[in-house]
Amino acid sequence: MKNLKGKKIAVIVGGPSTEAAVSRNSGKNVAAALRAKGYDPIITELVPEEWARTLKEGQFDIVFNALHGRYGEDGVLQGTCEMMNIPYTGPGVMASAVGMNKVVSKSAFVGAGISTAPFRYYFEEQGVDSIAEEILQVFSLPVVIKSAAQGSSIGTVIVRKKDDLKSALSEAFAYGKSIVAEAFLSGREFTVAVMDELAFPVIEIISKTGRYDYESKYTPGLSEHICPAQIPPELTKELQDLSLAVFRLFHCKGVARVDLMTDENGKAYVLEINTVPGMTETSLVPDASRAMGMPFEDLCERILEEASTGKF
Repeated sequence: MKNLKGKKIAVIVGGPSTEAAVSRNSGKNVAAALRAKGYDPIITELVPEEWARTLKEGQFDIVFNALHGRYGEDGVLQGTCEMMNIPYTGPGVMASAVGMNKVVSKSAFVGAGISTAPFRYYFEEQGVDSIAEEILQVFSLPVVIKSAAQGSSIGTVIVRKKDDLKSALSEAFAYGKSIVAEAFLSGREFTVAVMDELAFPVIEIISKTGRYDYESKYTPGLSEHICPAQIPPELTKELQDLSLAVFRLFHCKGVARVDLMTDENGKAYVLEINTVPGMTETSLVPDASRAMGMPFEDLCERILEEASTGKF
């Protein structure tokens, strides 16, 4: 165990991402947990054009990355820390960049033989009309349209009627230049956190609204987390094994969270990986950590102790 007491720790939050508010909430919780363990973290707001100067002038020894979405989860923060030789939490540049982009990550799943929901990806310059025409030829409705580089279900729309497809594509493209069209799975929704080659207990997510969107994720009482999930042991093992395979494929460090679903026949599919998972009051990783007997404060300390440079 590293002795990091007395080190100057920056908990990085905010930024230009659509998930900035969630990031600030995560950072607040992480900082409180670390203070309870005897550290003195400094919550630091990321301002892109001042980021490198903030690190240098702050003379920080360690960066605890609580920055969700753009810059924090796409490899930019990681690359800056690598160049400045400042240890940081979580995975490196490659894992972050690949994990953040659904076009690349889902292609990586397929290449590695990891079960994922059938999908096609499209780019804005192809035009909404031609994309919509192809999607209707390839997929049956409902179909899921996702912005390629957003988290927290931002830019994600379940299209149930043909007439709604073009507006869903326009909404997804509002968040970036590439999108994914994904087969709709009608089974159950699960998530598995992984850290140190250890898969946490499986969580089943049940939304009270019938959809696990941004509002359901971050409004207390709108979703239920059943942990450990009440499922057969063989499904538990399958979900954990899939999550470990994704964690290893992306050379992850620290803690990551893999989201999965089953279809109507109970077959499991990986949806995506979150390399900087939420640490809010309604977040999933803290729930799984507590379920396996690891208090939130201990979880945050273990993530901190794995801060390093020289990652993939």
